Amino acid sequence: MTTRHTPAALSVVIGAGGTGGHIYPGLALAEALRAAVPGAVISFVGTERGLETELIPGAGYRLHTVDMIPFDPALGAKRYLLPAALLRSAHQARAVIRAQGAHAVVGMGGYPSAPVVLGARLAGLPAVIHESNAVPGRANRFAARLTPHVAVAFDRSRARLAGGAGALTTGMPISAALAGLAELPGPRRAELRAEARGALGVPAGRRLVVFNGGSLGAVRLTGAAAGLAGLWQGRDDVQLLIKTGPAALPDTETDLTVTGGRRIARAVPYLDRMDLVYAAADLVVCRAGSATVAELAATGVPAVLVPYPHAPGDHQTHNARVLSDAGAGLLLSDAEATAERLAELIGPLLADPARLASMAGAADPGPHARAAELLAAEVLRVAGLPLTALEHA
Repeated sequence: MTTRHTPAALSVVIGAGGTGGHIYPGLALAEALRAAVPGAVISFVGTERGLETELIPGAGYRLHTVDMIPFDPALGAKRYLLPAALLRSAHQARAVIRAQGAHAVVGMGGYPSAPVVLGARLAGLPAVIHESNAVPGRANRFAARLTPHVAVAFDRSRARLAGGAGALTTGMPISAALAGLAELPGPRRAELRAEARGALGVPAGRRLVVFNGGSLGAVRLTGAAAGLAGLWQGRDDVQLLIKTGPAALPDTETDLTVTGGRRIARAVPYLDRMDLVYAAADLVVCRAGSATVAELAATGVPAVLVPYPHAPGDHQTHNARVLSDAGAGLLLSDAEATAERLAELIGPLLADPARLASMAGAADPGPHARAAELLAAEVLRVAGLPLTALEHA
């Protein structure tokens, strides 16, 4: 357990935005900081365009927004606006940092990360960056040049970051609920599995396949899942749970009705209790965002990974290989992710419990279950409040 400090003023500003892959680890870090320092003031910096406008206030944290544009080559001629936009948003971030009385700043990746770290530099405050992907994003590649305090989720990213050789490997911060699931002993895990399957309405005797397209959903995976439900509508040994994202839910429900797939499949816009989902699942078919890969590694759930083909630097393929190289997952290209191909791939897996068990056992949990604590300890060290009782893994 992390040692609690007696009340001591602590204010941390976290830059995280865009997708859940940056935001959820930031929220896990915030949770760990508050657990370590009761009464700590944690606030976030993001933009008006990403999921942070919903997820961060929904979790009970204050969100400040800046006028940052993405580090995106697709901007074309507008890329020449980036330096001015970065400087403007960095000054906005500095104003937030000063107003919050921050002791330290953390950049979790995504385009709000760079102005927050630069704002800390302008304010004369220490900053930590955390790189979540096996291939670092552009914002953190830039931000890593501004601070010596670098942490990574996967060792593979070290070579692509300034100062990466000396980076601290913390793993990917995951929620306390998932960290608890990862550390459950076998008998209690079996009990939770039964409870979770009941909560999710999985009929007895059926194997549960979960389709998870990430925080924004995935059209390709959702369509393939609905098609697979139609192909398998007569089966009594399988159940599909399809996370669509809110926009795709109506069309997916229509597809399931038309194909008859509703008999074995249920579509939902969100999966809020991922601890229950992972406890209940026999197999997950998903994108390969860094948070998802870390959660799968920590919880030991077998997976078919379908990397998003347009991810910068093809980083999702590199993320996926963390699991596929270990034998804990199968890698499938986006172009191949059809209902028919998934039936060919998943059918034999579901029929082979020994292979599923082998894949589950091959997952390397690494430090992910303790990553939020480890990163919190680094932030507190940089802020001048070390957790001396925390034993690093």
